[in-house]
Amino acid sequence: MVEELVAAGVTLASAGAVYVMAAARVVKQYERGVVFRLGRLRPDVRGPGFTMIVPGVDKLRKVNMQIVTMPVPAQEGITRDNVTVRVDAVVYFKVTGPAEAVVRVEDYRFAVSQMAQTSLRSIIGKSELDDLLADREKLNQGLELMIDSPAVEWGVTIDRVEIKDVSLPETMKRSMARQAEADRERRARVINADAELQASKKLAEAAKEMSEQPAALQLRLLQTVVAVAAEKNSTLVLPFPVELLRFLERAQQSTQQPVQEQRPSSEKRLDPGSGGSNSGQD
Repeated sequence: MVEELVAAGVTLASAGAVYVMAAARVVKQYERGVVFRLGRLRPDVRGPGFTMIVPGVDKLRKVNMQIVTMPVPAQEGITRDNVTVRVDAVVYFKVTGPAEAVVRVEDYRFAVSQMAQTSLRSIIGKSELDDLLADREKLNQGLELMIDSPAVEWGVTIDRVEIKDVSLPETMKRSMARQAEADRERRARVINADAELQASKKLAEAAKEMSEQPAALQLRLLQTVVAVAAEKNSTLVLPFPVELLRFLERAQQSTQQPVQEQRPSSEKRLDPGSGGSNSGQD
């Protein structure tokens, strides 16, 4: 009897161990367990840690609750201003409803991927090229809203959507480069013209000050000579006073005036003589 009881106890213990091994499940911290009993969804979602199910009756399916980084393949489309571009993006999402993610959609990852590609093509068609290049934050928000609306029913929440790169045709790149170069040249010319205007105003003010103080012009001339002489070159600078030029100009004008006055008097002296000779001949 003792041997039979011992054998029965060992058998029961072995059966219990096998049952426990078949029923025991471990759910990790970043996972949640969804239990199906005879095909029906159990309302309780198993949390992280050790849990038990009924072998042969229950089926436990683990759902990852971590944020998933999913790259969206590059989509080619035509913008609203008729420019062909290729745009790729990346989607960050996570499961917030484990039961809905398992029951309402066959493969929530594939569903989110297809929805992201469709929404990206739609965004390309609704946007202009300048918006794709300069206003990406607004496009990211619109793309996130378009993907998040149907994903909520699947128990998935879109955390963030980012447009990675916008590929343009080579002809468009060259056109944009020429446009940027022309714009930079225009701004450079405007800045140069503004500098010339300011310099001319300052020079006019300096000329006005120098006209009131003639010695300032001589000091400026000496400063220019010093600046030129400081450089190691073979240029010979010979300052020539402006007053000397003015003196020579006044002297030339004074010599021209007596010559002009003498010419009419000589002509008057020749007229009577010519008239007398004619009368004598007559």
